[in-house]
Amino acid sequence: IMFFIGALLNEGLNLVLKSVIAEPRPVLRGGLYTEYGMPSSHSQMMWFFAVYSVLFLIFRLRHISNSMMELLWKVMVAVGLVTAASVVMFSRVYLLYHSWSQVLWGALVGVLLGCSWFMLTHLVLTPLFPVIASWSVCERFMIRDTSLIPNILWFEYTHARTENRARSRKLTSMKSQ
Repeated sequence: IMFFIGALLNEGLNLVLKSVIAEPRPVLRGGLYTEYGMPSSHSQMMWFFAVYSVLFLIFRLRHISNSMMELLWKVMVAVGLVTAASVVMFSRVYLLYHSWSQVLWGALVGVLLGCSWFMLTHLVLTPLFPVIASWSVCERFMIRDTSLIPNILWFEYTHARTENRARSRKLTSMKSQ
């Protein structure tokens, strides 16, 4: 939920920056594009996503064992995220939708917002999550606090696997009766 809110803030900031800076795109395409190009929203969003995800990977996804395979997995995912953001940034210039300055400023804004939003979420808002999860609206929508679970992906995987095995055993015993 917090990542989604951050992504919405990122898009809102991009719209504000584009209207304030009002720098046109490098190539006019017969009136198809009426919005401004500075900063690149694709570049900004991808770098926001990459930075927030890498920080989440480093600080929130902690397994019980810090094995070499886990470290290698984290490095591969981080490199993949940075590579994807770089490819998107390059593609915007290659396809003549943006200039290099537009995609680099978009990347800078995305990196800064990704870092600051993760730090705000991790350091300030995470301690408030148990209180927020107890609100009636959160209970109605079944929103729960998972901030104290060291590796949420591993927890969800093992929990779902255990539940699936229990259902399978129950179905098998019902069929045999």
